[in-house]
Amino acid sequence: MQHKVPAGLDHKETEVYRHLDSARLPKHIAIIMDGNGRWAKRRHLPRVAGHRAGVTAVRSTVETAARIHIPALTLYAFSEENWKKRPKGEVDFLMRLLSRYLKAEVPTLNKNNIRLEYIGRQHELPDDVQERMAWAREATANNTGMVLTLALNYSARSELVDAFRSMVNAASQNGGIEHLRIDEDAVARHLYTRHLPDPDLVVRTSGEMRLSNFLLWQLAYAEIYVTPTLWPDFRGLHLLEGISEYQKRERRYGGLNHGEAHAHAEAALPVHK
Repeated sequence: MQHKVPAGLDHKETEVYRHLDSARLPKHIAIIMDGNGRWAKRRHLPRVAGHRAGVTAVRSTVETAARIHIPALTLYAFSEENWKKRPKGEVDFLMRLLSRYLKAEVPTLNKNNIRLEYIGRQHELPDDVQERMAWAREATANNTGMVLTLALNYSARSELVDAFRSMVNAASQNGGIEHLRIDEDAVARHLYTRHLPDPDLVVRTSGEMRLSNFLLWQLAYAEIYVTPTLWPDFRGLHLLEGISEYQKRERRYGGLNHGEAHAHAEAALPVHK
């Protein structure tokens, strides 16, 4: 186990980190941030209060991930379904909250050497929000540490549709559609996340057992960790607890674990009498 603790962790985070194997930290963690509405309802507050409280959870989680040198963190911030199905007042509030978050957090992102990226149909967002997003991305573009990706107006099904359209368009400009070749590598090169490794760990808050149309292609072999903690109550400590659970599992990618493989090999050996 690694006992050298990164700077910036609090006492409880340090205690969990001391039991982690720093050589086996996830390269990419994705988080489905859920429970803002329920958090607010339990406190007899409007839903927007839950979204506002969720910003503190984002800050704590992002800083802890950067401090322990997670290469990539992706947060499911705003789904395409949110955009289309939530009341206009709530959507407008979320857009203002996003703009304020980006303006306020860029200094913290730079302090922690974090580079900001986005996935989703950004062109459908309000123009002023797109401008603020572009500004924040440019302001962190030279950072070389963790890549923080915000999924905004994101849908995994829409991502796959856009990938296939991109493949067809590329083929039509390079000898015609008859030259189109589709395989897993080709699809991956046209996804929004083509600059990232597939997530090793996906965390879902609020206890729900759904992927909610999030990174469906990329999460094929990810470990899933579900916590009953509502997103506004989630902190860096909870992230470390998820990583601890992740390190207890054996990732097989469809194969056998070491013990099963050894037993299978022994069973296959000829018996000499």
